[in-house]
Amino acid sequence: MERGKDCVERNRSERSKVANVAEWKPPVSTGAQYSSLSACRLCPRECGANRLEGERGFCGAGRLARVAAASVHHGEEPPISGTRGSGTIFFSHCNMKCLFCQNYPISQYGNGREMDTETLAGEMLRIRERGVHNVNFVTPTPHVPQMMEAVRLARGKGFDLPVVYNTNGYDAPDTLALLDGVVDIYLPDAKYLSSKLADTASGTPDYPRHNDAAIAEMVRQVGFLSAGDDGIATRGVLVRHLVLPGRVEETEKVLAHLSERHGPELPLSLMGQYFPAWRAASADGFGRKVTRKEYDRAIEAASLLGFRNAFIQER
Repeated sequence: MERGKDCVERNRSERSKVANVAEWKPPVSTGAQYSSLSACRLCPRECGANRLEGERGFCGAGRLARVAAASVHHGEEPPISGTRGSGTIFFSHCNMKCLFCQNYPISQYGNGREMDTETLAGEMLRIRERGVHNVNFVTPTPHVPQMMEAVRLARGKGFDLPVVYNTNGYDAPDTLALLDGVVDIYLPDAKYLSSKLADTASGTPDYPRHNDAAIAEMVRQVGFLSAGDDGIATRGVLVRHLVLPGRVEETEKVLAHLSERHGPELPLSLMGQYFPAWRAASADGFGRKVTRKEYDRAIEAASLLGFRNAFIQER
């Protein structure tokens, strides 16, 4: 995913001070997190599946984490990818059903291979050796206990990079609270403010309220995105929003809500790379790309709201 320039100067907020990952302290125990899999409540769906006994959750995840890919990725925002790339670990399965999902073979069909936590920690260490700036867990929500245990194991073997939690934003604050002190950087989506659109496009009518609470918890933990002298992110939150075709009014409402809730200093990534993947081609109003005019209107909305730390895409 190609990302573009910073449309305003980055604001290095005092509440987003750099954390020293070398001083990271592991959680006391991951037993409680694993026990939650006996009646899964990790995400807002609270489906109750006994994943420890072989049941699959609504998302399709089971006892072990399933990983689709682990590689160096250069397509994130500049503070995340930097010059050496982000060490991206793509988890399979997803707790949303976005009809336009670009990664649907992974998110919806579960392509990938199951890994125990020792193997997952080994992947973190292997990818670290490739010189990346961070390790970036994509769609981690269904796999929080396994991810936490892998981080603990990897830290014990010398892993010292920032941990990125790259999520669709349909997260439960109670689960996120378990990650306080484990995750350094949060990259949540803020997809919708309309419950009707959230239901139509992703099967999540309660997305707006859960997303709002989730982002608030992330900001509470790590503040806004903060970078070192080299411009590479070390800690904080960067919120992403994907502009949808024919629905720029929704973008305007989402951005207005974020500005009201967190202020215009909130780091924002405005994404315009939508295309009609998976089931979108046959869905009313979703079967085309976003036009240049629509994306420009979204940029104008961010500008009018005073966002001072926003990323836009070259098109």
